[in-house]
Amino acid sequence: MHIGRIRLPHEVSASIVAFATVFLLMSPLKMPTWAIFITWAGTFLQGGPSRSNAIAMVTATTTGAGFGVVAVLLNRQTGTMFGTGAFAQTLALAVVVFVVNGTLLTTGRLKPFALIPGMFFGFASLFATYFGGFGYDAGHLDAAFVSAAAMCALGPLCASLGLRLMFTPPPKEKQYETEGVTPSASETHA
Repeated sequence: MHIGRIRLPHEVSASIVAFATVFLLMSPLKMPTWAIFITWAGTFLQGGPSRSNAIAMVTATTTGAGFGVVAVLLNRQTGTMFGTGAFAQTLALAVVVFVVNGTLLTTGRLKPFALIPGMFFGFASLFATYFGGFGYDAGHLDAAFVSAAAMCALGPLCASLGLRLMFTPPPKEKQYETEGVTPSASETHA
C-alpha cells in the first residue's frame, strides 16, 4: 500500500523547534534563546539552510560577538577618558562604537567574514546577553560570549531541523525507484 508523503506545514514544524528551544531559558543555563531566532531568520534571508550558509552564519556571528567583547573591554578602559559625567561617558562610548564598528565593517571586506549582517547579529546578541543578564554565568563577559555565540550557531541548525520535520521519509518503494534498484520479493512483502 502506498501512502503519499505527509506534509507538515512549516508554521508547525518551525514552532516545534522553537518550542524545544524555550527550555534553554531555564536555570541554570538561562541562555539567550532569542539569538537562535535571529540567525534562524538570517538563514532564510541567505536563501535557506545549507552547509555553506551555516558556515557563513556561524563564522559571522562568532566574529561579531568577538567584536562585541572588544567593544565592552575598550569601553571599560576608556569610559571615563572625557570625564565622569553622563555626556562625557556617552561620548567615550560613541568613540568606541565608531572604532569597533568601522573595524567590523572593514573586516567584512574579507571573504570569510563577508556576511556583515551576521556579524551584527552576533555583536547585538553579545550585548543583549551580557547587559541583559543572560547566559550560564550572567554578568561575566566570557560566559556572555560563549552563550551568545552558541545560541547564534543553533539558528542555522534549527532552520534545517524545521524543514526536515516538514516531510516524512519516502516509502521504501520510492527510495528504490529513485536509486534505480528493484526491491526483492522478501522486502516487498515485509
